[in-house]
Amino acid sequence: MKQRISNIQKIYKEGVRLLADAGIEEADIDAWYLLEHVSGLTRAAYYAHPDLELDEEQETAYFAHVRRRARRVPLQHITGEQEFMGYPFYVNEHVLIPRQDTELLVEEALGVLAHGMRILDMCTGSGCILLSLLKAGRERQHIEGLDGTGTDISPEALAVAEHNARRLLGGRRTEEEAGSFTFCRGDLFENTEGKYDLIVSNPPYIKTQDIKKLQKEVRCHDPYIALDGREDGLHYYRRIAAESTTHIADGGHLLFETGHDQAEAVCALLEQAGYEGIFVKKDLAGLDRVVGGSYNRTCTGQ
Repeated sequence: MKQRISNIQKIYKEGVRLLADAGIEEADIDAWYLLEHVSGLTRAAYYAHPDLELDEEQETAYFAHVRRRARRVPLQHITGEQEFMGYPFYVNEHVLIPRQDTELLVEEALGVLAHGMRILDMCTGSGCILLSLLKAGRERQHIEGLDGTGTDISPEALAVAEHNARRLLGGRRTEEEAGSFTFCRGDLFENTEGKYDLIVSNPPYIKTQDIKKLQKEVRCHDPYIALDGREDGLHYYRRIAAESTTHIADGGHLLFETGHDQAEAVCALLEQAGYEGIFVKKDLAGLDRVVGGSYNRTCTGQ
């Protein structure tokens, strides 16, 4: 029978070693998050009591998690959680893991949010964009009467989004409580109703041929349909820009997250569809990340 280590300091150091040997870049960080996940320890407790022992079940679970991470299973799939906009989101293999880059899309959307807006989140996945807008809009900006819809073609993804909605918003709320929402299955606008004041989307935008070049954690564990933007990566931008004009209110806003080299092409698609005030927002790395514009139905003659 394998001898136990027990001491948390030794357990953590062994976890770091195993992950480093497997080529995990941030072995120390991932080893810590896994230790925190199984033990509930804070860093303060760890440093104050380095000789503290884990029970056998916790130690066994920790090294099982470390072995999974060493096989390039994403940390978030092991812990089942990813923070986004300061909120904890449940994630699994059926949704794209929320990334910090996407927070810029939410921040830009919060900048145009107003009382009583109808919001549509296309390709909602975990629901992180829509739910963050509803929660932050209510709690941070005191905006009332928001109504949100999230659509996705994957029923498994929608189940994750519903789970996150229950966690973050406490179930379905009335419009008066500033956060009514619904999730529906469909191919983009297929099952949406009425017109929306704000449409946001982080659609699949990786070129099909480039998916094989992605990190193993992404290409092997993120859902393929959440990555594949078809031949040139612009398939869903074309569809959403063109189809949105019958689903967006006059003066409504359409905001996209884009790949770092796609902003110019997406701007052109918005212009062709009749959008005005088109802008590009760069992320903290100085890369193009968000493209948006507003729709003037009068000018387009529709």
